[in-house]
Amino acid sequence: MRKLYIITFLLIYTVGFSQQTDTILNLEEYLGYVKKYHPIVKQAQLISTEGEIKLLKSRGAFDPKLDVDYDRKKFKDIEYYDRLNATFKIPTWYGVALKTTYENNDGVYLNTESITPDNGLYSVGVSVSLAKGLLTNNRMATLKQSKLYSNQVQEQQILVTNDILYSAINAYFNWLKNYQAELLFKNYLVNAENRFLNIKRSYFAGDKPAVDTLEANINLKNRILDLEKAKIGYIKSTLEVANYLWLDNDLPLELEDTIHPDIYTIDKIDMVLSNSILNIEDVSLENHPKLKQLEIKKEILTVDKRLKANNLLPEINLEYNFLTSDFNNQNSLNTLNYKSGLSFSFPLFLRKERADLKLAKLKLQDIDFDLSATRVSLKNKIVATLQEMVSYEVQYQILSDLVKDYEQLVKGEERKFSMGEGLLFLVNYREVKLIESQLKKIDIEYQLFNSKSSLLWVLSVL
Repeated sequence: MRKLYIITFLLIYTVGFSQQTDTILNLEEYLGYVKKYHPIVKQAQLISTEGEIKLLKSRGAFDPKLDVDYDRKKFKDIEYYDRLNATFKIPTWYGVALKTTYENNDGVYLNTESITPDNGLYSVGVSVSLAKGLLTNNRMATLKQSKLYSNQVQEQQILVTNDILYSAINAYFNWLKNYQAELLFKNYLVNAENRFLNIKRSYFAGDKPAVDTLEANINLKNRILDLEKAKIGYIKSTLEVANYLWLDNDLPLELEDTIHPDIYTIDKIDMVLSNSILNIEDVSLENHPKLKQLEIKKEILTVDKRLKANNLLPEINLEYNFLTSDFNNQNSLNTLNYKSGLSFSFPLFLRKERADLKLAKLKLQDIDFDLSATRVSLKNKIVATLQEMVSYEVQYQILSDLVKDYEQLVKGEERKFSMGEGLLFLVNYREVKLIESQLKKIDIEYQLFNSKSSLLWVLSVL
């Protein structure tokens, strides 16, 4: 953490002041910035917050409810009616609701059945769904699905963060690749300049022909052109990396020319990405966020299917209320004074309900196919990436040996040319081959890094 603060200070300092020495931003420090300050990583945290809010909303369906209905009519000094009806209802998990009411009605033209005692009429009772809605209903299903959705969005948060880190890592590798190419051409430009000056002096001294100065000059111009191309690639990759560097107050960081990637990343890549011991036997997809997300989605659809199946049942609602005018006397609540009711409803053809159930079953079949395909796809991607890594490691070793061999050839040709036995054309030709092999090595190193990060991206453990 302390190192991150130091790098932050250096990055800010370089905005206003030029540095005399280069600052190395290694992969570990770079990822620390991305994980802590990048806006999309912060945005991913909002996903889980959204799930919590939706869960809170679904719990609201089980909140107790108070209803008060007051209605009064008076005309020409005649009080037609004065009605007060207050209800307090508590829905429970299953299709049962507890209810207490208070009625106080009066008036000249009041309906006889609505007349209450002077102190009002109290009732305490329960309403029960005997078939449809007893074991599952919309409230229960919505709450269950919201709980599952809350778990699902946590997996989504992992996937979003995993994607942004993967993009950031690849941007760093590309930055490193272009930086190494620029350094390479800078070195060969110095060699070309020195060679041209030496041959030019030898030409004026009468030791070298004029055609060698032309050959050296052409080689120098090619190196200048190569360096310019490499500079453009490095500038573009630097700007790409800067897209992922932010400060705590949501201010983007600007990379100065004195800040460079770590050219020794090859020695630290496994430690930073923690994948040096991964092999196909160690890979487990049981806890993969994408699969877990689909499993949770399947559970959500299963809850929906149960609800649709429950809708095939008839709707039978039973209500029973004890009545009393003396609320303070609990003994007044007895079976002699009550109000009850029974309602029955059942569609004759159930076409809508049967269609909904069939659609729910189709969605479950679809998610099963999706799970199978995703599992196989992930497994194959992991196998392919592991094989890629092995191949790139072999290629990297071969190119490292080739570079050493070409370096010996170039030194031999330069020695022969300096002794007057070789040709400048051969020196340049050997050098071109050396540069090509070094660029290939840089590119294979980049591909190797990408394959390592790709493995962790497929596993969603970045």
